[in-house]
Amino acid sequence: MRFALTDDQITLRDAVGDLLAAECPPAVVRAAWPGGGHKPVDRLWAALAEMGVLAAMVPESAGGLGLTEVDMVPVLTAAGYAAVPLPLAETAAVAGPLLAALDDPGGHLAALTEGRCRIALAGPTGLVPYGQRADLALSTYGPGGPRLIRLAGATTIAVPTVDGSRAALRIIDDDVADPSVSTRLDVGDDLLALTADRATLAAAAHLVGLGRRLLDLTVAHVGTRHQFGAPIGSFQAVKHQLADALLGLELAAPMVLAAAWSAATGAATRAADVSAGYLLASDAAERTARVALQCHGAIGYTVEYDLHLYAKRVWATSAATAGTDAHLDRLGTALGLPAATTDPGGRP
Repeated sequence: MRFALTDDQITLRDAVGDLLAAECPPAVVRAAWPGGGHKPVDRLWAALAEMGVLAAMVPESAGGLGLTEVDMVPVLTAAGYAAVPLPLAETAAVAGPLLAALDDPGGHLAALTEGRCRIALAGPTGLVPYGQRADLALSTYGPGGPRLIRLAGATTIAVPTVDGSRAALRIIDDDVADPSVSTRLDVGDDLLALTADRATLAAAAHLVGLGRRLLDLTVAHVGTRHQFGAPIGSFQAVKHQLADALLGLELAAPMVLAAAWSAATGAATRAADVSAGYLLASDAAERTARVALQCHGAIGYTVEYDLHLYAKRVWATSAATAGTDAHLDRLGTALGLPAATTDPGGRP
């Protein structure tokens, strides 16, 4: 069996990559930070909607493209490479297919596919990354069960985070069961588990893209930064670190694609594959971020330099996804291993 992208998937990936290169340069990511304005970010969302990316995983019968998780991984990797400062994955790869599977409760699907509705994901504590730029929050936590929460009607507060481009907020009221604020979603256990795996898979694809962007920035820097009369990229210690970072990303990418195939086909190994893909992607991206900072030296720590836009997104994305131990436990269960243990420092 040959595991590789089809010509159509490559064409879609390249088209989205070209759009993001034009519409989401570092200046647009910076504009998404507090005080940066909304217009460049809004133009980006409109461009993604026009291309059909937001409706990618919505069935054709509901006005979408009818694509699968396998088709979306290259797209989401490109979105990670650009550090798109909007809930693209949450809207297109998580909420869209869920609402379509539930026959569109609340009637939001048409607005979603046309780019008039942004849906972010609420965590167990009510934290909503990208919530300040979203219309709805999809929450799968809490005693009331899964819900779509209208953020304009809920009581929320803005939450500063390490990555300001994620524009997070926290839902703090207890009235989200009010029908004027939220819509109850009748989601079965299997679909709920698939939705959670789609969110993790999207995070993994983003992390691979972010890692590649950090690596490209660093390779370009070490090729022009001179020390002792030579580019620092010619030093063996730098070469080895960058090679290790590349190896980690290249190992993670096919595992993430394999996890997407498991999700798309309903494979019995889906849970383990998604966890394995996320663990590899998270480890590779975090390692690349560390290497990138070290190879850049002091300039890498400044907010004026673009590196922090991508490194902080890596840290924020990893922190917002289910913890490493949870994925290790799930992977270990599939392999028949005991639950993960940690040392006092929290490391497995």
